Amino acid sequence: MKKLIALLALIGATSHAFAADLLDTVQQRGTLKIALEGTYPPFNFKDKDQKLAGFEVDLGTALAQKLKVKPEFTTGEWSGLLAGLQGGKFDVVMNQVSITDKRKEVFDFSQPYTISSAQLIVRKNEKRTFKSLDDLKGLKMGVTQGSNYADMVKAQGGIESKFYPSAAEIFQDLASGRIDAAINDSLLIPFAIKEAKLPLKAGAAVGTTTQMGIPFAKGNPKFKAAIDGALTSLHKDGTFKKISVKWFGIDVSKAPGAR
Repeated sequence: MKKLIALLALIGATSHAFAADLLDTVQQRGTLKIALEGTYPPFNFKDKDQKLAGFEVDLGTALAQKLKVKPEFTTGEWSGLLAGLQGGKFDVVMNQVSITDKRKEVFDFSQPYTISSAQLIVRKNEKRTFKSLDDLKGLKMGVTQGSNYADMVKAQGGIESKFYPSAAEIFQDLASGRIDAAINDSLLIPFAIKEAKLPLKAGAAVGTTTQMGIPFAKGNPKFKAAIDGALTSLHKDGTFKKISVKWFGIDVSKAPGAR
């Protein structure tokens, strides 16, 4: 019996030792599979020629180059991205994914690459004053299905949530009066409102600042080291700041007060 236990332990240790790290898989394949919405400007969206563009598209391409592989982008609704990642459909998600304790139970994350906060969106002609989520009790709020913003509204209580697959649908319903307000990423709002050409405006910031990172399957230490190393390198050589300023006019890796 002791010999059998020892043999099983050896087999387990051996199989663990030879389990491929995600970095090995990516390098052997020659591509980094990146999932994003494709409807979340200016982070990721389809341009007038229906080609993927945006901050995370440029950053994902730069990261893949640092890993000496090609980027392979996949688009899908936000509510399915993390489930797809958990199911092994792609290597990473780059879609302003907040680093939360709950998500860290399921995924490992890169070092943070943006810092932002939640912010309200209202109609331009809105006469009511919403300084916090508390002011929206009894009203209807538009949120992205499965987002941390949806969790924030639920935790507040007393607000009716209407769920949407993406920000574009939220903005349309807000402009038409089907909902009273919306909540989203403070970095997204100015660009998205401008592109949507709808009578909307940014409202009050709510909650605390949040760090965003790149999630991937747990148990891949070489991959984590490589992704973090690539991000650090992009900061050092100025590429990250160049991409950030292109899309936002600021360095989004810094806290709002330090920009």
